[in-house]
Amino acid sequence: MTDISPTAWDWAAKGAGAVAGSAVSLAYVMPSGRREAAARFAAGVVMGLIFGPTVGLKIAAEFGVSALVGTLETMLMGSAAASFCAWWALGLVRRMFEPGGKLDRGGEAKPDDVKDDAEGDSSRSRAPGL
Repeated sequence: MTDISPTAWDWAAKGAGAVAGSAVSLAYVMPSGRREAAARFAAGVVMGLIFGPTVGLKIAAEFGVSALVGTLETMLMGSAAASFCAWWALGLVRRMFEPGGKLDRGGEAKPDDVKDDAEGDSSRSRAPGL
């Protein structure tokens, strides 16, 4: 079997973590279409590759396991966490601010759980300003 260099193992760990984290982030906040899915996946992978080692070191230090995990495990968990957080949070924020989203104040959109009866009164009271 061919020997694989340590640098190649480092890139493989970063890549695997970035792809895994990006794929899981798509499952938590489903994209609205193929274009958004592709953009979120690509951005998650890139963020995992770039910030993975740094995030992995921070996670290992916070949990006190720096001496217990190796370089590959640190890069794998850091890349997965960085790519997961990159578009999971941004996808959630985007959904909240889009028209009809939870933070949309401009339109007449109402929450799904508020139903109007025949007289125009809502069946549930709503907080002022919502």
